[in-house]
Amino acid sequence: MADRYLTVAQVAELLGTTERFPRRLIAERRIVFVKVGRHVRIPESALSAFIDANTVQPIGHRHSSLQRAA
Repeated sequence: MADRYLTVAQVAELLGTTERFPRRLIAERRIVFVKVGRHVRIPESALSAFIDANTVQPIGHRHSSLQRAA
């Protein structure tokens, strides 16, 4: 299956941010992108990889050896 190439505006919409955020990711080389002439496109798989790499999993409930004062 071929990868879809997204515009900066589409990436911003998917992430729920302004266009400035994906542009900063591109400028800082923190996400894979493709230059098509003057245009910049982000492969959908690169966006998924970026989201996966920056997803923080919750930690489970830890039992503390210190008891809280009532």
